[in-house]
Amino acid sequence: MHTVPDGVEVVASWERARHLDSPPLLVLDGVTGFLDAHGIGSGPLAWQRIGDGQSNVTYLIERGGECVVLRRGPRPPLPKSTHDMVREARIQKVLGGHGVPVPEILAVCEDESLLGVPFYLMSRIDGTVVTDTIPAHLSPAEQRRATSEAVVDTLVALHGIDVTGGELATLGSPEGYLGRQVDRFRGLWEVNTTRSLPAVERIADWLVRNLPASQAASVVHGDYRMGNLMFAPQAPAKVLAILDWEMATLGDPLADLGYFTATYSEAGILTTPLELTPVTRAPGYPTRQQLAERYRDRMGLDLTPLPWYQTLALWKAAIFCEAIYTRWRRGERPHDTAFGPSLETGVPRLLEMAAQHAGMASSPRA
Repeated sequence: MHTVPDGVEVVASWERARHLDSPPLLVLDGVTGFLDAHGIGSGPLAWQRIGDGQSNVTYLIERGGECVVLRRGPRPPLPKSTHDMVREARIQKVLGGHGVPVPEILAVCEDESLLGVPFYLMSRIDGTVVTDTIPAHLSPAEQRRATSEAVVDTLVALHGIDVTGGELATLGSPEGYLGRQVDRFRGLWEVNTTRSLPAVERIADWLVRNLPASQAASVVHGDYRMGNLMFAPQAPAKVLAILDWEMATLGDPLADLGYFTATYSEAGILTTPLELTPVTRAPGYPTRQQLAERYRDRMGLDLTPLPWYQTLALWKAAIFCEAIYTRWRRGERPHDTAFGPSLETGVPRLLEMAAQHAGMASSPRA
């Protein structure tokens, strides 16, 4: 754990931050005062940045023997209606009351004067996130299969929650969800890019022409993948928490399945910038088709239109990755030396794969 600010990402106070070229992500004096106000720990802070998020930022904070997790959006300016940490915290509070495995929300700060953006604190969960290495307790062949199957079963449980009444019903409007997704992301492309990639419009037109009828309404996570799940630290494979609820709403459950299967790493399939848990390319992990069939058997939905949802997922991914690429080109991600630059070719690759799922005659290129 770090205890000394690095001068850029973390500073002791806003007084020191005034001399930096870009605002810090963590201001220790402000966080300390917020912890004091909520009776969390005592004494100096130790901090450590955690997670593989490319937009929102998460820190493990330790103070006086107590550990909490702080989550905030990226540095301003922020695109409209994105990185809403207050809403994300509210969603987790509501879902936690319905048995969804989520961290406990401890406190929410809407005062932007402390860090420059709202943030919230949540409980620390002792668990494992599976990314580029296979945890030892999940390495045996039967646990590899169980790990991927647990991801599907957790998604089925989430999608099985009744969203027609109570506070859950206020989280979004399922009717027209798919059309709104296409319209919204089409508009986001125009404000988040500095280059011309005609494939974006061609795929958008295809999505509109082939819009499927939703078969059900559910909570939609919006970024459902293995890397956003916390697993128990011992076998058998069990999901302790679903993380990163920024894009959650009510809508079509197949949107989550489409995203999960389109970004799930499988041997023999081309990589994309969203291959954030490449370990599932190793022997012993189920295929995309096997996982989709497991979901179908438990949810009873027709998966004939699944390629449409996979196309939507990769097309949307290209658009939000383009926003990251643009921020990197503008110098707003000064310490990003790998992910941001990779998106020059990574975004067109996502669009090519989206076109392949759509079965378009020729893969659109930039």
